[in-house]
Amino acid sequence: MGKNVLIIGASGDIGIAIAEQLAADGYQLLLHYNKNREMIDRFRENTDKECVISVLQADLTIESEIKKLLTEIVFPVDSIIFASGMAYYGLFQEASEDVMDEMLALHIKAPWMITKHLLSSMIKRQAGKIIFITSIWGEQGASNEVIYSSVKGAQNSFVKALAKEAAPCGISVNAISPGFIETKMNHNLSVEEKAAVISEIPANRAGKPSEVANTVQFLLDENSGYIQGEIINITGGW
Repeated sequence: MGKNVLIIGASGDIGIAIAEQLAADGYQLLLHYNKNREMIDRFRENTDKECVISVLQADLTIESEIKKLLTEIVFPVDSIIFASGMAYYGLFQEASEDVMDEMLALHIKAPWMITKHLLSSMIKRQAGKIIFITSIWGEQGASNEVIYSSVKGAQNSFVKALAKEAAPCGISVNAISPGFIETKMNHNLSVEEKAAVISEIPANRAGKPSEVANTVQFLLDENSGYIQGEIINITGGW
């Protein structure tokens, strides 16, 4: 395929699964990470060296780091995958203003700025794909995850609105909304807590990062170009 895909949050469990799938499909990858360089290096060791054309480090909770990232994107970008995320567990009234600012920057302002920076070139080419990995809580809301639910809900709204604005220019904007996926983000749960969650899921299991990656693959395919402004649930019926 040879198209360039920027993966924001490539070092996470879902991000790296997406990178693995797209590498196998022949895409060229620009990989962003914050702290987990080891995961990126391991991926590069196990894949075609020509597949990764850029590795970008930035803490997207900091505005100056977001701006630095933008200056370091030197290759054309055909598609953007926003797979970065940070959970916050706790009662809303106990959340600090610093936490609020970090969650807003990472999940909302950074995607806004990155999309705005790259959108003009997509419009000129009359082609592009933008995909967000959001969350079931962005639609349903979750007690003790009010801030996370709020920012993921904002991502869903951004997807639906930008899709209408960008569609006339040949750009598709969609989101994938995972339910309970086996990732490090859920490692704070005890065995009993995980079992309680899975008992509520009709599929009777946690989802796999590869299942999210498969849906990204589907949305990037040219045959999916008429899908626009959708939030695709991957929840096992939860």
